[in-house]
Amino acid sequence: MSSNLHQAGVKLLKQLGRHADAIMDVYQSGELTETEDNAAVVEKLLKAGLIWRPEPEQPLRLKRTIRAFLEEALSDERNRQIDANVGSALATIKTLAEHYKEARHRVDFSAAEAYLADLTEHVYAFTDALRYAVRVLWGRINNEFGYVGTINAKIRENELAQSQVTELLNGLEMFHFNELAEIAGDTRELRRLLVTSLQDTLSNCAQELSVVQARLLELLGRFRQIRGRTRLLKGWLLHTDLHPDYRVQDHVAHKHVATLFNRAEGILAQASVDVHNLSQEHDLLELVAKVKEIVRLPKPVKQQEADPSVALSDAGEFDVPDNPLKEAVDQYFCAVIDSGVRQSALEYLEHQQLPWNAENWLYQVICGYDGLSEEYRGFFELEPIGEPHPVYSGNFIIRDVELWMA
Repeated sequence: MSSNLHQAGVKLLKQLGRHADAIMDVYQSGELTETEDNAAVVEKLLKAGLIWRPEPEQPLRLKRTIRAFLEEALSDERNRQIDANVGSALATIKTLAEHYKEARHRVDFSAAEAYLADLTEHVYAFTDALRYAVRVLWGRINNEFGYVGTINAKIRENELAQSQVTELLNGLEMFHFNELAEIAGDTRELRRLLVTSLQDTLSNCAQELSVVQARLLELLGRFRQIRGRTRLLKGWLLHTDLHPDYRVQDHVAHKHVATLFNRAEGILAQASVDVHNLSQEHDLLELVAKVKEIVRLPKPVKQQEADPSVALSDAGEFDVPDNPLKEAVDQYFCAVIDSGVRQSALEYLEHQQLPWNAENWLYQVICGYDGLSEEYRGFFELEPIGEPHPVYSGNFIIRDVELWMA
């Protein structure tokens, strides 16, 4: 079966190459005129199914499939046909997927391979047709529908393209990938075709179609603006043809100038105060002085029943006692100054037999050092003694501090 199909395909392609001139003549002119010279060629093309006769007594025309093949291969701008029937393609894809699953369930591997090949072809054909439709739409936008000659025709083509974009977007909404995932199940081939490949292509095409729709609306507005100006110009030309003695009057001399001619902006700008001009400072101060003062009503004052007597006396003297811990730290600093050698804070605490906790003592020593002014702090050096935390990096555990003269 496959060899016969291969031979038939080779024979068809050879006929396409052998009769290329006649096929291109039909493609460009739209129909084939039968003469005695091309009778044999016409008979061979009819038998091969490359041309056909729509009705009796009608000229021969090229088959739609061959025309579509040439339009795609030649990138012909006259090709404006877009297949927006997404529902039929979706139904076919679902049906072939069910056939493939049933064949696998019956352990019919030959039928399963055939259905999988058909399903792959339909999926790729659908995605390619969708990308082709997007390319066609972009081609129409880029050349601004240059294959038609009038503004009205461009507007009609634009509206047709917008309807096709709307149909494509509505058709893409029919794809529910959760349903396709249920149909694919755990079959790797079906999930690759129905979920991965389709979802990537459909999301990209949907984004491009939304951009295409916006560009089409923008282009339609431009076409309608051009048509309005063209109608205005044609009406003016028609008026001048019907009234050849018409002369434009001086509209400035009229009491009411028409809005069409009253387009100039005002010559005098709006008045405003220039606060940066020093020569006008005196005038501005006079204007500000003449501004009326806003006097608000005073609030009623509540009278006290009896005025309390206030007696002033000398404040008693009092002293704020110094912190004993702070005084001990100051003595520690003085001891370092007197000795001139490095001294440990904990050793000083034990040697002096001070009553404070070691942690509080170390905190106060560090605070005493940080509380010095920049001038006096430069005479001392304070070094913490400890080790990094074994678990939490960046933390340093201080066991003791040493102080000495710089």
